Amino acid sequence: MKLFAAVLPPPEAVHELARVTATLHMLPGADTLRWTGRAGWHYTLAFMGQVDDTLIPALEAGLAHTARHHEPFELSIAGGGFFGGKVLWAGAGGQLTAMAGLAADTRAAAQQAGIAMEEYRPYVPHLTLATRRTATGLRRYADALAGHVSDPWTVRELVLVRSGTDPRYEVVAAWPLASGT
Repeated sequence: MKLFAAVLPPPEAVHELARVTATLHMLPGADTLRWTGRAGWHYTLAFMGQVDDTLIPALEAGLAHTARHHEPFELSIAGGGFFGGKVLWAGAGGQLTAMAGLAADTRAAAQQAGIAMEEYRPYVPHLTLATRRTATGLRRYADALAGHVSDPWTVRELVLVRSGTDPRYEVVAAWPLASGT
């Protein structure tokens, strides 16, 4: 199955971002974008791709260990940007060092479980809002997100998500961060 580890924003933050993105849908050219649904909004910590079923017990044990060694941290949805002119995203604010540490340790846990990971790229916490086939014209959308900062929330769990299912994303397992109950 295709898997990734993630942080999920709470319903209040998702609702608030949905209000903001509704204004983006009114910008010229918005109908040429493939908008993601709010049910799939997440911050990927580590993308694992296709994972053999035999590796899942070791992966889950590694992720549980990782979660136990990270404290809950504050996060908000903040600003936006784009990758290569093809992916529009909302950024993150708050304790980004803690989030980057969780991402690095999540990636390490996957590798220790025997999962071949893509070549490392610097971690950029982002929540994908839309994609397009051509690499142009996303700056106006990113600029419209520039001043947005959601109310902060406390990240209390690490989740393992399966993609390519119906619904598109399904939480397979979740582990509380150190004292995140």
